[in-house]
Amino acid sequence: MEKTRTAVLVDFGGVITSSVLRAFTEFGASLGGDPRLPLDLLSKDQPSRALLADHECGRIDAEAFERGFAERLRAHGVDVPAEGLTARMQAGVSIDQDMLALLGELRAAGCPVALVSNSFGTGTYDGVDLAAVADAVVISAEVGIRKPSRRIYALACERLGVDPGEAVMIDDLRQNLDGAARIGIGGVLHTSAPDTRRQLAERFGITVRPRRPISDHGPGFT
Repeated sequence: MEKTRTAVLVDFGGVITSSVLRAFTEFGASLGGDPRLPLDLLSKDQPSRALLADHECGRIDAEAFERGFAERLRAHGVDVPAEGLTARMQAGVSIDQDMLALLGELRAAGCPVALVSNSFGTGTYDGVDLAAVADAVVISAEVGIRKPSRRIYALACERLGVDPGEAVMIDDLRQNLDGAARIGIGGVLHTSAPDTRRQLAERFGITVRPRRPISDHGPGFT
């Protein structure tokens, strides 16, 4: 077992929800052509990457991102309306009730939890009472810093009142865990609630007694 930890930082999209990457791919498929086009642009196309970074850090709002990204899609042969683009990109995402249950169990057991999320679009967190999910909430657009900057993880730890060496970050993206690791935060690469529960217990000594499992997922958050 790695060093025992006592606090948890957790991502939103792809952890508290179903896979955002899969939702973006489904959106790409709905456009015709290459289903991976939206993801490829956001990861490899410099203008699209800049739009995403500016939006996640709060330098531009959702509408400005939508206008800019619709232009990038059009430049690659896909004509889409800008209005409501981020909502359509996330239409396939649903809340993972099993993860909400796990986070509730952690807090009930005395393990503080901070949400650390790169914001995207409008209405992303609708349907989830963030104050009931986490003891501290750090949203990239609100603080002007986005993952994987080590500063956003340090801020989350500061708000929880814990040292980074006491914390574990749960995220579905390896680069975000790598950013947290730079200041000594442990990492759990999330694929499912049961696997994350197992990793927390076996690797970091964070164990909770599970409540009755919840198998049905709630509605999407967009």
